[in-house]
Amino acid sequence: MTRVRVSDDALALACGADEVAAAFRRQGCTVERVSSWGMHWLEPLVDIGGDGFGPVEVADVPEILRGDGAKAIGRIADHPFLTRQQRLTFARAGKTRPLDLGDYAANGGWAGLKRAGAIGAQASIDEVTVSGLRGRGGAGFPAGRKWQTVADAPAGPKYIVCNADEGDSATFADRMLMEGDPFCLIEGMAIAALATGADKGFVYVRSEYPHAFAKLKAVVALAAPLIAPFTIEVRLGAGAYVCGEETSLLNSLEGKRGEVRAKPPLPALEGLFGCPTVVNNVLTLAAVPHILSEGGDAYASLEPGRSRGTVAIQLAGNIRHGGLFECGFGVTLRELVEEIGGGTASGRPVRAVQVGGPLGAYFPPEMFDTPFDYETFAARDGLIGHGGVCVFDDTVDMARMARFAFDFCAAESCGKCTPCRIGAVRGRETIDRLLAGEDAAAQIELVTDLCETMKFGSLCALGGFTPFPVMSALSHFPEDFAGRGRGG
Repeated sequence: MTRVRVSDDALALACGADEVAAAFRRQGCTVERVSSWGMHWLEPLVDIGGDGFGPVEVADVPEILRGDGAKAIGRIADHPFLTRQQRLTFARAGKTRPLDLGDYAANGGWAGLKRAGAIGAQASIDEVTVSGLRGRGGAGFPAGRKWQTVADAPAGPKYIVCNADEGDSATFADRMLMEGDPFCLIEGMAIAALATGADKGFVYVRSEYPHAFAKLKAVVALAAPLIAPFTIEVRLGAGAYVCGEETSLLNSLEGKRGEVRAKPPLPALEGLFGCPTVVNNVLTLAAVPHILSEGGDAYASLEPGRSRGTVAIQLAGNIRHGGLFECGFGVTLRELVEEIGGGTASGRPVRAVQVGGPLGAYFPPEMFDTPFDYETFAARDGLIGHGGVCVFDDTVDMARMARFAFDFCAAESCGKCTPCRIGAVRGRETIDRLLAGEDAAAQIELVTDLCETMKFGSLCALGGFTPFPVMSALSHFPEDFAGRGRGG
């Protein structure tokens, strides 16, 4: 009997994976639902004995089973999109069934937790510190330093909180990990708990991820005997973008309004319910099992600079080959967009790429040789954020994209601080005046002043980073602003 593997990733489902799987079953095949390889333009991607077919429609099923090759892509593991990658966090992607404990263990699962138990708490923290792992949620804060702070806090209740409120545009790596390899996240949280002395964990999942939420609830129950006495609770967010900021997330977990807290005190000292708390992103925690099983030095050796290990880059927007690309830091935007991503899906020239979500800077083609790492992006007034890369072709209006940044901030602000709450609204109004034909020079001067105030006066990154897309649009695409008004 032919064994067919079809992803049950949310993107694959949206492309018709359930219907394709049912069609294969009707033909007498054994169908296994697995994680996604991350080659999204090929979904639904069907795996038969390691050979791939995609994107598959129901009508293609008889032809594929007859051996016809119209949708054949060859050996999946040999596809150029995959062979150029260095998959550590996503090593099991496309290979395992998400809710199968046996699959997870057979593919290296629990080795990191086992070693952490053998070497002890402090040695586990030391491995994470030596690895150079930095927060993959946007801030890039050293994970080992955060863990050490919580471990050194006085004895008492301590918590591990996983920030799974992935809300940036062009990002989906957290979702893919939670839906495709959820035991990896559970193992990473268990290692963090062992290292810091925490006995309770929470996963805060964004409300738009029902499949991830359901799978996490299932794997927490399955893994409970393996991670005891540590326990994990999965919570569903309410759709607020600002709850991706760690203190807003903690307020939401406590049943309060999701708004930013002033720092200090830091969550590592006074976090959830006023107790020492590790707050890490999904990809940060998911990197930990590999670091513990293979050693921090091996992870750190992948890159010589301050950005260590691998990064999960998400290619989206107007791009031909959208998907997840995991590699070492240092790959350039040109490689990602033109070579790996294949240029625009529309076939038109690329005009801009936004990196780091709706608060990330816009990069023009003349800056595409920028290496993908924290320091280089910061030096060019950009940020990696969660690793989302959103591509725009030459039809984009960058003045309207600058307006969108202000509009997004105005809609999502928690209202706690004046620069964010008022500045975003005034910024949107100012761009509207510019688009309506009022004095462009005066509006641009006002926008620049507003951005300066927001950048340095906001309590959190929502208001503080909104100037990045606005000012990068102004700096790199001035022609979209200069002629809009009578004073331009």
